[in-house]
Amino acid sequence: MDLQNKLTEAEILSLSKNGDSEALNHIISKYRPCVETAVSKISDSPIEREDLIQEGLIGLLAAIRSFDNNRETSFSTYCYTCINNSLQTALRKVNRKKDVPQNIVVSLDEEFINSKNTAVSAEESFLAQESVSRLTDLLENELSEFENNVLRMHIIGCNYKEIAEKLGKSPKAVDNALQRIRKKLKMASY
Repeated sequence: MDLQNKLTEAEILSLSKNGDSEALNHIISKYRPCVETAVSKISDSPIEREDLIQEGLIGLLAAIRSFDNNRETSFSTYCYTCINNSLQTALRKVNRKKDVPQNIVVSLDEEFINSKNTAVSAEESFLAQESVSRLTDLLENELSEFENNVLRMHIIGCNYKEIAEKLGKSPKAVDNALQRIRKKLKMASY
């Protein structure tokens, strides 16, 4: 189906939020150039270009999931902001040495050189998609509205205080919500 000629962007976004993979792929394809543009503006990064693109795509997915059509902001503006936030969060994490346990770091080059099979099989790809699907279901069905809001804001790089202020809750309530989310994710088998 040619989505672009038959549906508005708001309708395509709504379909993608409801699990329509064709709609989701359409939005990702349409906005991937925004990700690549945002990545191209980053110079002297300690993160490789492909990894930055993946981080930008994570921001795009967060934008798709959290965009509200009732707001005055266009999706393109919102998604560009989410993409940039995701990239900045990734760069901040890399620059924070305390987040990296030095005794267990394995370079990717070493991992791939020592691995005999670096290609992803169709089965591995299918299992990865299945895991993402189960994770999405878990997030939609097991987390409360408050927990979903907290998780979305945490993913885009907001700290506890910012989340608490935006949601009108205390930082302790945000911390408790993140603890519950972690427990639910650990209990899930995806």
